[in-house]
Amino acid sequence: MSSSVVAGLFWHILLLGAVAVGGLSTVMPDVYRYVVDEQGLVSSGEFAALYALAQAAPGPNALWVALVGLQAAGVLGAVAAIVAILLPATAFTCVAIALHARRPDAPLAAALRRGLAPVAVGFMLASGWVLVRSADHGVPAYAITAATVLAVMRTRLNPLVLLALGAAAGIAGLV
Repeated sequence: MSSSVVAGLFWHILLLGAVAVGGLSTVMPDVYRYVVDEQGLVSSGEFAALYALAQAAPGPNALWVALVGLQAAGVLGAVAAIVAILLPATAFTCVAIALHARRPDAPLAAALRRGLAPVAVGFMLASGWVLVRSADHGVPAYAITAATVLAVMRTRLNPLVLLALGAAAGIAGLV
């Protein structure tokens, strides 16, 4: 893969890493837009499969970024993507720890915590929407997704049970 593709991937993900409030999945819609819609480096189905694989695998939540980078631009793409997504969060964390150690009860700190919570929730909902659109194809898949969302919101059912039911539906050929 060309160095311009790797550099473009690095800079785009680096900028997204700087606004990844609420976790890495919050920037997933824009990573999708960049690598699938704008650059055509990964197909929609590949992106959904890579994200699902990374979420099912043990290890860090950032794994999906490395897998998308690997699929889009090889080993250099994986390294560029993971460094780009972790660099801003690491720098921000170091600064936040230093400031919090000096003034843990500062009004600005409390305002930031209260203000960023709804932003993080909005980013997570956008991520879910992108995954539904790229992975669900057909009425049965949408119905299973809707039933899963309702079960998560209204019951205390263990999410592993829902994953097992989804896997059973796939094995049975329903989706």
